[in-house]
Amino acid sequence: MRKGKLVFTIGTALMVVLVAVLPLLQGCTPSDAGKAGKVLKVGMLTPSTGVAAEKGAPGGHGIQDAVQYINTELKGVEGYEFKLLWFDTAYDSAKVVTLVKNLMDEGALMFTTHASAEMTAAKAIANQAEFPGLATYTAPNLYRPPAHIYGQMPDYGDDWAAFANYYMKNIWKGSGRPKMALHLLNNPTGYGSRDAARALADRMGIDIVATEEHTATTSSEIESLTRIQAKNPDVMFISSTPAPTAVIMKNAKALGLYPKIPVAAAHASFTKALIDIAGADTVEGLYGIFPTVTWDDNVPGVVKATEYVKKNNAKDFGNLDYISTWSTTLVVAEILRLAVKNAGYEVLAKGNVDSWRAVETQGIQKLKDYKVDGIHGPVSYTPGDNRLDKFIKIYNIKGGKIVPVSDWIEAPVIKYEEFPWWK
Repeated sequence: MRKGKLVFTIGTALMVVLVAVLPLLQGCTPSDAGKAGKVLKVGMLTPSTGVAAEKGAPGGHGIQDAVQYINTELKGVEGYEFKLLWFDTAYDSAKVVTLVKNLMDEGALMFTTHASAEMTAAKAIANQAEFPGLATYTAPNLYRPPAHIYGQMPDYGDDWAAFANYYMKNIWKGSGRPKMALHLLNNPTGYGSRDAARALADRMGIDIVATEEHTATTSSEIESLTRIQAKNPDVMFISSTPAPTAVIMKNAKALGLYPKIPVAAAHASFTKALIDIAGADTVEGLYGIFPTVTWDDNVPGVVKATEYVKKNNAKDFGNLDYISTWSTTLVVAEILRLAVKNAGYEVLAKGNVDSWRAVETQGIQKLKDYKVDGIHGPVSYTPGDNRLDKFIKIYNIKGGKIVPVSDWIEAPVIKYEEFPWWK
């Protein structure tokens, strides 16, 4: 009797356990269970220290927070963990090349860079290996002609073209052709705007009367701005990062060049860091171009980013570099989702050239009207145009805040390689 009673008790206990666990098992499909421990590796680089740290530090935080959001709230990508391989490049080209080689060896499926200068350093080795790359901030040299490098959003050439068109229609009130001066960072950030002006200024009826360059570590541009002032320009366009742009704006104001003439800045520098470094009074009235919404826009992506930034990196709240890389990470997740759906995880799990080709042809090139939670324009791949989003806005700094003065503007593709001077 005792033995029989013991068996009955154990059997009852087992039944209780089965009844309790069964609903949980029913909620997990065999495919979900098979994904445990399997990952999708992505390399993501930011210049979080060094001369562009004012951009790279919040950019790195945006990536890390977005990956946390994807893995915890969205349960990964098609059930697989988004495995982040994040590194600080310190804005060092040699370091970028080493890191990209290491990412390929680690089996990363693709890689991203925050800055166009980083991607410029990486593109030769990446294109040769067919290792797909995505740059958050882009310049035309990265993908003209198109190869295996893509731009998340419009580039610095698009910035110049959009502002030049806006200026001619809404600001210029003189007769004849306005005279424009360019002040450019001496790397692809500056050269992208220079090349667009070279391609389009004459046909748009604009005379480029001065082109000055500066370094990322400049501490004074009085001499260059004095040369610009002697040319008596009607408008000036700056393509740089926040710290050098702050120097230029302070010096321009000291010389009386600004606000005498309107000045605009391409989107690499047009963020909260510029206002913080230069001072709100110095940059009051500055025009800028940016390819995302601001923190004041009530769209799902900003709402979610706000939740995470306040929880993890409160000092970055209001910084558009955080928003930009948060959206980069969402775009990467969508690329991986498409690649898993169209090519299968086993192809991606190889982490080799077959995986990279699958990510590119079955992920990147299958993008169509992905909305990025409203943060920027729709993301689609168009053959012959490796910019995935083609829309930007014109903004203005008013009362220390970045406010829009235009609706979304579509930036048409510029085929730089068709110009004889393009290298």
